[in-house]
Amino acid sequence: MSAAFDRDQSAGFLINHLARIFANALAVEIRPLGLAPGQFMVLLELWREEGQTQRSLTARLDVEQATMANTLARMERDGLIVRRPHPEDGRAQSVWLTEKARALEGPATAAATAVNGRLLRRLPASSRAAFLE
Repeated sequence: MSAAFDRDQSAGFLINHLARIFANALAVEIRPLGLAPGQFMVLLELWREEGQTQRSLTARLDVEQATMANTLARMERDGLIVRRPHPEDGRAQSVWLTEKARALEGPATAAATAVNGRLLRRLPASSRAAFLE
């Protein structure tokens, strides 16, 4: 008889579980801002560097092309982004933030910081640092 799988000793299980806990907590915190976690990921990339293409965002965030297309369509509908022709590639479009999205950077990142702080507060500072390494 084989040994039972111990999920508490499985890095894969624990990381996946932790990711779901963080994602759900973030969703609750940013919902009042009119944002979903998928949109927040895109905004983080665009706050860092505007004018990226859909292809670049898809690669940087490691999501499916169809998922990114749907997310960007929703963000455009919600007035968070605008798409403009790419200056060097006539087939591509660049994604740019609207003033509405720029105004959300402070509140959205503060919400994410609060979630991280709340969910990691039981870990000693040295353990938090090791975890983030």
